[in-house]
Amino acid sequence: MSDNILIPPRHVKDPTDASMVNRMRLVLAMTCLLTLFIDPTGVGRMNDFTIFVFAGYLLHSLVLNLFASPRLRPHVAYWLDVGWFYLIVLVTGGSNSFFFLFFFFSILAASFTFGFEAGARTTLVSTALFATTAVTAHTDAALSRVLLRATFLLALGYMIAHWGGLVVSQQRRLALLHEVTQQSNPRFGVDQTIATVLEKIRQFYGASRCILLMRESGAEHWSLRAASGEQAGRTPQPTRLSAEAAAPLLAFSAGRTVLYTRPLDGLLRRHALAREYLATRQRWVRMAPDAASDLAELLDAGALVTVPVPLRTGEGRLIVVTGRPELSRQDAQFLLHIVSQVFPVIENIELLDRIASDASQRERERIARDLHDTTVQPYIGLSHGLSAIRKQAAPDNPLLPELDNLQAMTTKVIGDLRRYASSFRAGRQGLSEPELLLALRRHASQVKQFYGIDIAIHSRGQLRGNDRLAAEVFQIVSEGISNICKHTDARAGAVTLACSERELDIRIENDCATEAVTNFRPHSIAERALALGGQAEVLPGAERSTMVHITIPI
Repeated sequence: MSDNILIPPRHVKDPTDASMVNRMRLVLAMTCLLTLFIDPTGVGRMNDFTIFVFAGYLLHSLVLNLFASPRLRPHVAYWLDVGWFYLIVLVTGGSNSFFFLFFFFSILAASFTFGFEAGARTTLVSTALFATTAVTAHTDAALSRVLLRATFLLALGYMIAHWGGLVVSQQRRLALLHEVTQQSNPRFGVDQTIATVLEKIRQFYGASRCILLMRESGAEHWSLRAASGEQAGRTPQPTRLSAEAAAPLLAFSAGRTVLYTRPLDGLLRRHALAREYLATRQRWVRMAPDAASDLAELLDAGALVTVPVPLRTGEGRLIVVTGRPELSRQDAQFLLHIVSQVFPVIENIELLDRIASDASQRERERIARDLHDTTVQPYIGLSHGLSAIRKQAAPDNPLLPELDNLQAMTTKVIGDLRRYASSFRAGRQGLSEPELLLALRRHASQVKQFYGIDIAIHSRGQLRGNDRLAAEVFQIVSEGISNICKHTDARAGAVTLACSERELDIRIENDCATEAVTNFRPHSIAERALALGGQAEVLPGAERSTMVHITIPI
């Protein structure tokens, strides 16, 4: 598979490279025009159109250099260069023109920007265009000159394309390794980290699916995760598979790396190509394609790579599936290198996650005990005292409605605290999406009942994250609502949770009687957001409101 095919559509080169190419294009154009005036005989056979073509190319280069538009894709500019160079060759002698060397400018730019395939296409088109000048060659010497120069252009252009493709491929591979080996915040859980790695690998290879199977040592069931183009942006949840159900995907024993490419006609198995990588000998060998063909038919794959996943306390296998037969041995070896670098990091994250979960469970048990002893018991005493005062009050006492209301509120708080302590001890305070929203709405309902402030809860997108992240979000929003109750005269507010592919966006708004207040910093909220790798800021909202905006990367 050529390196350029692996480039994702959103791949963008450094803009400084495009600026350098634009400047060099302008230098070439100015040099051509100056040569025409300084030594017109050295240019070659000129005609009436020569100066117009040179001036047109200078104007074209000047426009690209001064008014480069992001809408003009770089590869379009390179093809325009090929067209201009062909015109320059035609008006300066055709087969005798030494300006055919300018074709190398387009080949270099395309190869080192987009890789081998773009450079090879530019080389073939440039060679074919120059070869058409043979129709103007009327002698054997002129024909031989065209043949020699076209061969030189083809051979050197192919070498440039090959080396440029290697540079682009190495840059992309280093960028991928840098991305997938970055340790995620353990608060987000190991599932989110694995999902991100699988999606990045799938995008890098342009694959239709990326399948991961893992099993702990001695476990009966396998855990299956898959990233696919149809579910891009979603976190795949692990699926439990029995050994029998996972057997078709585990067609090869542990430690084997296999590359399979289906024949173009897709009919004859004997034309399929299956290779196995021998790590001890560092070489590829041919193998019988039957097992690999069965796996490819099961996954509807044009090509696939299956590599072992190195785990300290278990075993695993990663399968990359593409619809077209475009995977190469270099792709398979790089995938093997990726898993050897990434999964030890993932195991460390899982270990940290497990340690954090155990520590948080012990802390929850301690807090639950303290909560019962220091918070629930005083409220019970307060409820008993209110009940005693209520019994002593005469039937015509005007404070009876207030006492009844206060006693009802105290009883409700005692029930909420007891439920909270019970769920906290059991570890259910870590909330999934519907439970988090339900808890926030219940909290908003209590605020409306006690303070008369109407807080609306809104949600956009699928909220992701584990229990600790959800608990942190709940505390941040609760602190924001508490600030509205204590420090403002607002009678209404709103909380909006929006989850995108890369971050969780929290907006806490309250209305203002006059102008929005932004000259303060909520320290507790800001510290919690910073601990999660995010940030908090206060902004003016719509219609004279104040908004606390929190962003947390996922």
